[in-house]
Amino acid sequence: MKLAMIGFGQAGGKIVDRFVDYDERTGSGIVRAAIAVNTAKADLMGLENIPNENRVLIGQSRVKGHGVGADNELGAEIAEEDIDEVQGAIDSIPTHEIDAFLVVAGMGGGTGSGGAPVLAKHLKRIYTIPVYGLGVLPGSDEGGIYTLNAARSFQTFVREVDNLLVFDNDSWRQAGESVEGGYEEINEEIVRRFGVLFGAGEVGQGDEVGESVVDSSEIINTLAGGGISTVGYATEEVELSDDGGLLSRFTGGDDEQVDTAHTTNRITSLVRKAALGRLTLPCEIEGAERALLVMAGPTEHLNRKGIERGRKWLEEQTGSMEVRGGDYPLREPQVASCILLSGVNNVPRIKELQQVAIEAQDNIEAIREESEDNLQSLVEDDEDELEPLF
Repeated sequence: MKLAMIGFGQAGGKIVDRFVDYDERTGSGIVRAAIAVNTAKADLMGLENIPNENRVLIGQSRVKGHGVGADNELGAEIAEEDIDEVQGAIDSIPTHEIDAFLVVAGMGGGTGSGGAPVLAKHLKRIYTIPVYGLGVLPGSDEGGIYTLNAARSFQTFVREVDNLLVFDNDSWRQAGESVEGGYEEINEEIVRRFGVLFGAGEVGQGDEVGESVVDSSEIINTLAGGGISTVGYATEEVELSDDGGLLSRFTGGDDEQVDTAHTTNRITSLVRKAALGRLTLPCEIEGAERALLVMAGPTEHLNRKGIERGRKWLEEQTGSMEVRGGDYPLREPQVASCILLSGVNNVPRIKELQQVAIEAQDNIEAIREESEDNLQSLVEDDEDELEPLF
């Protein structure tokens, strides 16, 4: 799948920067164009892989390149005002060669959480290809203002994109990790999961072709119903054979039957681990409207029977009749199961986020009112009134 990726804000820019690195390392070919947009000049300068001409600084007249200080209303205003500058960078993208836009943002800060929904709305108004969002939720320990930002951004962002893929930091931060180290790990996890998902079906000259190829249309159809999506992932190390498994596949005999049974069991086990393990956004998989299963790895460790069994199991667990599946041959020493669950609705984390945000909003208003009263009582002096200068 060919994507034009636009990272909005600090977290979004870093994730897209990491996607470009992943693309170059693996040759997946999913990043057709990469753009970073920010109100903070230092954040743009810290990127390593996105070309300088694709780094767009907005809001210079308002914030002088210093960011919006977690004020996502200001972030949205600046995005609206400077959308032409962002469009100038997008104009260089050969849109006839891409399958979709992916707008990536952290939802707890100011620039990304405010600006990403504005950009998504703009792109949908102009282009006919799908516009997807990848939103990263802040951890619950990051503070009330970030939770409030995320809740407000979430309900706006999901309305403006064709589908919102969500990653929840709360489920991935390790105890005792440094902030920088934690986010490095999280960004790598995001890129690994979505890299396998979007890379499926990409075949170069001389590459092996899967028995049941997953291509961009399968991904687009799975995301087509809108709503929010989560991704599961599980891997197992395997040994690569010298002949690519072609000999054992066609010779027959008892050894092949044993290998086939083992391969089938491995696939069905990995499908269960991916679906029931750590999802990018924890949720109950029952009730997911659509699903897509991608099995990636060496061809000798993939087979149609295992994938079909895994797909059928997913149908039973989700209750959905729209479960697609296929293989993605990769010459790497591991088999990976990647599952996209789209249209999920039983998501306790989102309900909790919204509840905490409402409380934070009420607290902020109460503190503001109390602060005004306290200031008034501090400067008033009933006994000896002073006249102000003006």
